[in-house]
Amino acid sequence: MRRVHGLRREEVAERAAISLDYYVRLEQGRNDSPSTQVVDALARALQLDEDGARYLRELAGHGRTAVADTDPQQVPPGVGLLVQGLREVPAFVHGKYLDVLAANPLAEALFPSQRIGVNLLRAAFTDPAVRAMYPEWDIVVAEVVANARLVVGADGGSGCLRALVGELRAADEDFRAIWDRQDVKETTGGARRLHHPTLGDLELMYEKLYLSGTDAQFLVVHHAVPGSESEAKLATLRESVCSSPRHHGATPDIPSLSPLRSPPARPGPPSHCPKGSRAYE
Repeated sequence: MRRVHGLRREEVAERAAISLDYYVRLEQGRNDSPSTQVVDALARALQLDEDGARYLRELAGHGRTAVADTDPQQVPPGVGLLVQGLREVPAFVHGKYLDVLAANPLAEALFPSQRIGVNLLRAAFTDPAVRAMYPEWDIVVAEVVANARLVVGADGGSGCLRALVGELRAADEDFRAIWDRQDVKETTGGARRLHHPTLGDLELMYEKLYLSGTDAQFLVVHHAVPGSESEAKLATLRESVCSSPRHHGATPDIPSLSPLRSPPARPGPPSHCPKGSRAYE
């Protein structure tokens, strides 16, 4: 709980205007129902940012309600069509526990991990191709883990997620160190440096949009600065994907997945090539 280096328990309790005994009981989990006022006072005493304060409220039971493990993660039909209709940019949807639920062909071609059924958290730490693609891998995974902690909230996620965290903690020292920091941070967009095996180096922007009416599903879209070398490389990849025979004549696939499970068999992606490409000839 303590996020301010050098503060003793006595100092935190004094700043929050609560007794030392009460603070110790909170820290040790012997009092699981602090008031909102106490939680907010602790957030101020610990100098938490907005994301950290929100996470602390959820830990104290003042946040969102947990959803059962068995609830399927289903992309709304309209969103599935939208993802496939975004023909100029890589786009995908991930669920609360970072399973990829939908992806257009350009996203699949650009990122090895953005395929339906892949768990982004597992792939970030276990897939060498993913690690090799991010020159700033340590920054990327720190953001992924911190955002995952914030999204799943105080309940710690489903049994499936807890099992995955246990698996990664046992198998990967980097994950264990990052997860144990208990950082929480909302990620809504930014810039990414990438190294693609055939395109070479790219600099892309990404936007992460919450899908209202879902249990923490997000639409993620990558795009390049207009006129940049990265935009030209993305256009080259798009032309290559559009000319592939397997992308003609299929219908959009809108899967329903339980968290962290293997993907169902799926037909080929729909034709997604912009007018003017060979797919329209």
